[in-house]
Amino acid sequence: MAEEILSQNEIDALLSALSSGEMDADQLKEEEKDKKVKVYDFKRALRFSKDQIRSISRMHDNFARLLSTYFSAQLRTYVHIAVTSVDQIPYEEFIRSIPAKTILNVYSVEPLDGRIIFEFNPNIAYAMLDRLLGGKGNSVNKIDNLTEIETTLMSQLFEKSMDNLREAWMSVSEIDPVLEDFEVNPQFLQLVSPNETVVVVSLDTTIGDSSGMINICIPHVVLEPIMPKLSAHYWMQNEANIERKPEEYSALNHQIKQTTVNLSVLLGKTKISLEQFLSLGIEDTIRLDQAVDQELTLFVDQKPKFLVQPGKKKKKMAVQVLEEFKGGD
Repeated sequence: MAEEILSQNEIDALLSALSSGEMDADQLKEEEKDKKVKVYDFKRALRFSKDQIRSISRMHDNFARLLSTYFSAQLRTYVHIAVTSVDQIPYEEFIRSIPAKTILNVYSVEPLDGRIIFEFNPNIAYAMLDRLLGGKGNSVNKIDNLTEIETTLMSQLFEKSMDNLREAWMSVSEIDPVLEDFEVNPQFLQLVSPNETVVVVSLDTTIGDSSGMINICIPHVVLEPIMPKLSAHYWMQNEANIERKPEEYSALNHQIKQTTVNLSVLLGKTKISLEQFLSLGIEDTIRLDQAVDQELTLFVDQKPKFLVQPGKKKKKMAVQVLEEFKGGD
């Protein structure tokens, strides 16, 4: 058992109590002889460190963002998904925590062993189905009598969304999620033994006016081979060792060059009183502070970048760049 380290304040308080007689040294020795027992629940075995749980949370934060974009495009409505919690609990506790009738998708994640479960709250599942069929996204729970067409539509939507999971897990493992089973009753789904530790990632989901939870159940057997990669040290080392391929730089450079920017040239400015402004009429002339032989400033997205001079090119107004703007930032 690890020794408890006292702070300086605790040491000073202990010495003060001994010197004042409030505490007996012999009594302390007797207390040290007593065995200290720490309660441990074997049904809630903590197999993952806090560091590993944080890494899993980071992975699925990215997955939630990707999934929000995917569902927004597929359902043509506002979708917001965010990670609310990541917990490690016994599998039996996870099964008890979800509704008696719900949407359960079971995926294999080769080359990793075992399978993972995606549990979609019926409110969310039926809102998605309603949007797929051209509705407004209303949620009507009729999970007891799903038709074959409805089951197929939802299965296809959920299966295609797994490309986002593959991308989110890319930093730790290249997986190939495949939908193996579609179930509505969790009691018929015995994925692992009841006391097996699983990681449950809960995603708070909003689709239009409907909201609910998406729960991802990942058994320990799935994560066991990649646990060394679920550490902050590995993540930082992995980020430092990333090497961009030349073709990636070339593609990025090409995309940047295709970006459009807004250019504008300030011909001049001046100040007039409100009375002068109100008395302006047709063909009145406003004198600017800009001299005729003075360079103009060219703005790129409202930021000054170049000094230019005005002119014409093929009977159209144009400016010629003289030099880079040196003033300001």
